[in-house]
Amino acid sequence: MTRIAFLDVDGTILEHGSLIAPSTVTAIRQARANGHLVWLCTGRAQGDIHPDVTAIGFDGAISNGGAYATRNGEMLVRHPMRRDDVAAIEDYFAAHGIHYFLQSHEAVFASPGIEPVTREYVRQRLAQRAAAGLDVPATTAIPRTRPLAEVDRDQVAKAVFVSPAADTVAHAAAELGERFHVIPGSIPLPGGSNGEIGLTGVTKGSAILEVLALLGLDPADAIGIGDSWNDVEMFQVVGTPVAMGNAVPELQAQAGRVTTAVLDDGVHNAFAELGLI
Repeated sequence: MTRIAFLDVDGTILEHGSLIAPSTVTAIRQARANGHLVWLCTGRAQGDIHPDVTAIGFDGAISNGGAYATRNGEMLVRHPMRRDDVAAIEDYFAAHGIHYFLQSHEAVFASPGIEPVTREYVRQRLAQRAAAGLDVPATTAIPRTRPLAEVDRDQVAKAVFVSPAADTVAHAAAELGERFHVIPGSIPLPGGSNGEIGLTGVTKGSAILEVLALLGLDPADAIGIGDSWNDVEMFQVVGTPVAMGNAVPELQAQAGRVTTAVLDDGVHNAFAELGLI
């Protein structure tokens, strides 16, 4: 039976913004050679997916946390925000002095000041890892960005923020209201908070259901593998959800099935256990 697997990128395929376990590449290519479908399912913009990830080879990609999906260059799913939604989010950030990124399908756009702040956060985290005797990656996961002045606000899919306050995820959700989906982000910070803001109902799970309907496949036969809070809705719609070993325990509990960590052959071990390879 042909199965379809949806894979998150950061923390699932890619670690520290640049590291991929060789077994992950082998597993994905072997699963596809065996007749299964493997799709990316990421919160990143399509244009911000690491080229080493793209080079592995996939059957399609869901990006921007479910706002877009493409296959062989064809746009299958497209749900950008309205311009007034983007304005409401940016007004909130301005009122509270929060730095942010706006994402479209093609690129990531940075508000003035966010890159130095993010780089300082990453520098602190790497220093903490070095002090603890842990490996320090050669590169960081800071997005490749364009100036905010270049963004087309009719094409924005989501916003990502970095805040000095620890409670911004809950505060933003309360202040922005039910139209918006606010969740913790995946940027590892030594303090403050990081989060993502999209439209309610536009998630990885909603995009997966749209893709499966177009492909004529049953969600019960689908696999979803991830490690972040934007993977919750993916876990809810696929028949076989799998959390990475590096995911927080609360997220692992939501998936039920747990594989090993991203650089500890997590994708390979999941594919082997599920019979894809």
